Amino acid sequence: MKKILALLLAGCMALALCACGTPAEPADETGSGGDANASANGDTVVIGVFEPLSGDNGAGGKQEVLGMQYANAETPTVDIGGKTYNVKLEVVDNESSNDKAVSAASNLISKNVSIILGSYGSGVSIAASDTFAQAKIPAVGVTCTNPQITEGNDHYFRICFLDPFQGTVLANFAKDELKAEKVYCLGQLGNDYDQGLMNYFKQAAEKLGMECVVESFPKNNSDFTSYLTTAKNEGADVIFAPTSISYAQLIVEQAAAQGIDMPLLASDTWDSNVILGAAKGKDVKVYVTTFYAEGGNAEFEKGFKEWIKSDSTNLSNNGGNDIISAVSVMGYDAYYTALEALKAAGTTNPQDVMAALPGVKYTGITGEISFNEEGDANRDSAFVKTANTESGLWDFVTVQGIDGAQ
Repeated sequence: MKKILALLLAGCMALALCACGTPAEPADETGSGGDANASANGDTVVIGVFEPLSGDNGAGGKQEVLGMQYANAETPTVDIGGKTYNVKLEVVDNESSNDKAVSAASNLISKNVSIILGSYGSGVSIAASDTFAQAKIPAVGVTCTNPQITEGNDHYFRICFLDPFQGTVLANFAKDELKAEKVYCLGQLGNDYDQGLMNYFKQAAEKLGMECVVESFPKNNSDFTSYLTTAKNEGADVIFAPTSISYAQLIVEQAAAQGIDMPLLASDTWDSNVILGAAKGKDVKVYVTTFYAEGGNAEFEKGFKEWIKSDSTNLSNNGGNDIISAVSVMGYDAYYTALEALKAAGTTNPQDVMAALPGVKYTGITGEISFNEEGDANRDSAFVKTANTESGLWDFVTVQGIDGAQ
C-alpha cells in the first residue's frame, strides 16, 4: 500500500519537474516543511524526535535519543537536491503518556520538521499517529514494535522487528533453551505494548505445547510480591514480563528478595542499564530479546563510548556508564535512515520525503534496513542476552529467529 502511494506521488513529482524544471515545493498547509522554510532558517533541515524523556519509559527514551544525537554530531549535514543543509534535531518529550502524546506531536509539527523519528513505546506512537497523518509528515518508528503502528496508514514506517515475531522468538527460547512447560505472563493493564506482546507470546507458546498463566497489574503499581508469589504457587518455570523499565526494575529487585529462582524472561524494553543495575549482585536470572548486542561493531562502539563519556549530560542520560543499549544503536541507524530518505526525496518537503521512504535502503550498524509493503522493516532475527549479575554487563547468548537459534 505504501509503495503504491509512493509511486503515485513520484509520478506527480515528475510532472512538476517537467513543467517547472525544478523540484516542486508545494506549501504545507500546516507550515511544517519545504525548502522555503529551510532557506529561511539558514539552509537547515529539521528532523523531529518524538520520545519519552520522562515517565515510565524515560530511561529508554533518553538512550534512544542519544543514538540520534551521536549520529547528528558525527554527520551534522546532508546534501539534498544539490544543496548542503545543516541537520537540526528538535526533541519533544511525550512523557511516556498516551494522553499527552497528541499535544507533544502537535508541538513537534509546529517546529517545521521534514520527518519524525520515534517513539520508544508503542502506545504513544499509536496515540500520535493520526496527528502526524493529518499534518502529512512521515514518521519512522525506531523500537516501537506493536503492529498497529503501521497498519492501515501510509505515513508511519519503522526499522525494528514486530511483536508477533518477537513473541514467537521469546516462546521458542523459553521452550528450547529454558525448557519451560508453564510460563507466568505479567504486564501492565491497558498498556498496548505489554498486552500485545503477551498475547503473541501466549499464541506461540501454546502452539509449542506450553501452558500460560496471564495476569495484569494496574498502572503505578509498585508492589509485585503477590504476583511473584502467584507465579511460584502456579508452578511456573519462567516468568515472562514485557514491562516498562520502571516496573522491570521493581520486579527484578522483588524477585531477588523473595528468592524466586525461575528465570525472568523479557523483551527489548528490559535491555537497559537500569536492569543491569537492579540485577547486579543478586541471585536472579534475566534474559532479554533485543536489537543489538555489544561487540558487534568495534569502531562504532569505541566512538560512541568516547562521545558518551565526553559529556556529563550524555553520561547521565545513559544511566551513568558507557554500556551501549540496543535502543541507542537503533536511534543511530534511524537518523541515517532519515538522511537517506531526505536525499532520495531531493527536497525537505515532508510529503516528498514520505513518498521516498518505501524505496529507502540503508546498511546500518544493526544490519540491512529496508521496508516491506506495510512500511515495516524486513527483519528476521533478534539478539538474546542475559544479565551477568557479577560484572553488571550483558552477556551474549544467541541470535534467535522464529525457527530457533541461528
